[in-house]
Amino acid sequence: MDNPTMGRLLEETADLLEIDGGDSFRIRSYRRAAEAAAQTTVDLVAAAADTARLLEIPGIGKGMAANLQAIAATGSLPLRDELLARYGAGLLELLKLPGMGPKTVALLWDAAKISSIDGLAEAIDGGRLAGLPRMGAKQIEKLRKGIDDYRRSAGRFRIDVAEEEARRIAAYLLAFKGIERVTPAGSLRRGRETCGDLDLLATGPACAPEHTSAAVEYVAAYPGIHDIIAKGENKVSFHVGQGLQVDVRLLPSASYGAALQYFTGSKAHNVALRQRALKMGYTLSEWSLARLDDESVVAAATEEEIYAALGMDWIPPEMRENLGEIEGAAHGSLPRLIEQSDLKGDLHMHTTASDGHNSILEMAEAALAVGYKYIAITDHSKILAMTGGLDEKRALEHIENIQEVDRRMEGRIRVFTGIEVDILADGALDMDDEVLAQMDVVIASVHTRFEQSREEMTARVIRAIENPNVRVLGHPTGRLLLRREPFAMDMGAVLRRASELGVAVEHNAAPERLDLNDRDLRLAKELGCRITINSDSHDARNLGKMDYGIRQLRRAWLGPTDVLNTLEAKDLLAALRPRG
Repeated sequence: MDNPTMGRLLEETADLLEIDGGDSFRIRSYRRAAEAAAQTTVDLVAAAADTARLLEIPGIGKGMAANLQAIAATGSLPLRDELLARYGAGLLELLKLPGMGPKTVALLWDAAKISSIDGLAEAIDGGRLAGLPRMGAKQIEKLRKGIDDYRRSAGRFRIDVAEEEARRIAAYLLAFKGIERVTPAGSLRRGRETCGDLDLLATGPACAPEHTSAAVEYVAAYPGIHDIIAKGENKVSFHVGQGLQVDVRLLPSASYGAALQYFTGSKAHNVALRQRALKMGYTLSEWSLARLDDESVVAAATEEEIYAALGMDWIPPEMRENLGEIEGAAHGSLPRLIEQSDLKGDLHMHTTASDGHNSILEMAEAALAVGYKYIAITDHSKILAMTGGLDEKRALEHIENIQEVDRRMEGRIRVFTGIEVDILADGALDMDDEVLAQMDVVIASVHTRFEQSREEMTARVIRAIENPNVRVLGHPTGRLLLRREPFAMDMGAVLRRASELGVAVEHNAAPERLDLNDRDLRLAKELGCRITINSDSHDARNLGKMDYGIRQLRRAWLGPTDVLNTLEAKDLLAALRPRG
């Protein structure tokens, strides 16, 4: 149990209450508490023993403190359990569909007793939604597409979700005497944006073949297990509560490197590597690199030894997709990949001027603490009314406020003026040009009308970046991982035009976006596009959290010179498209 999980249980309770027609004040109190639980730095499980400590957290009253204590004690919430028993857990899954909120779920339940995604699909196919309020042909088709998208992503988990689970399990395993090291493998180690399952490799004296029985039983007693899939001599497979499959393997230190290489993958990389080994007279397995003739072990303890024995440089895990990395490692020509320490700043973030949680000054101070030399403040423009977006008058005032903070920082960090201006349906921008021209960093992004055709969206985005004030194209495909598919667009045409114009394209490092993806980042580099990586932070605590995005850049084989915000402040401004 951790803070995000506790917040999720409270949020789900609020959703179920809304479906049930509950009191709006009560629903809002659960939502406020859910946000507080997810955002607070207080360890809620530890604080559950002290009611007064919980009450110090903004958004937590006596009733919610009691709820948090119940969750900490039992892992559940009685009201949530009661509502789930009444309606079924399938309602929570329905809420994962794009555009599906509690009111729509309540409508489907009341009118047709639909309580699951499968039930909704059957109702659509059977024509049972026709005639229901707010269920016109267009809405029904949107629901059908949402179901298709959801089913394609079912069984996948975002990289941050998988990594957080890996941290929890690793901490548990390392508390067992004789387990000395736990390393994620598989798609998580390769930095894939989503994971189908989680591979963890553990080693140490307790993982030696003659000692694994006690360690296996300890693994199988992990408190977060939902159900055990299999339990063997050196492996335990199980599901955690949210459905993620976890495979824990206990390995002797002598074979750790071979196992790490084998279980990191990818499959295509491993096949190519085994073929190389066979040509050299070796066999490569999860246990070792050994000679074919006498089965003597050549290398096994570390990955570096294995790759070296095969006449290769060690290959960073993010590159292991059989896209030329084996040939590059054999010729000593692999590029130096970007690292988070290479970044000098962040060009995309939001403050209380729109939908952020912190002031300009607080963001600047947090960025300084991270070690950045510059940031750009880029609040939303006015069309996004729900975010409190800026109109022209407020934008001019905001420029002055940013400049004032920049002066207050006295050169310790540069604070650039900017905006994330919306790209309207026809490609025009949601801000007058004379205001945009006064800003250091103008990011243009699509936040609405995702349903446009490929041709319409391509023309829309190209028209937007042709505005001479635009310096960066923000989260170019608009996707939300496992929630919203990218909108249809000719990415090659957009990137070519961006390259011609000198407009940088953003890799948005927020783990729910990771947009552009690794494939499109490679294309951007090939076409000569300038690239930035940004956090899109709405909270000062997220500044500096670029790790998931960095992994995508590394998967695209990008180095420091490929990314603009590895430059110093003065060089960055010079490298960006000249202001209109």
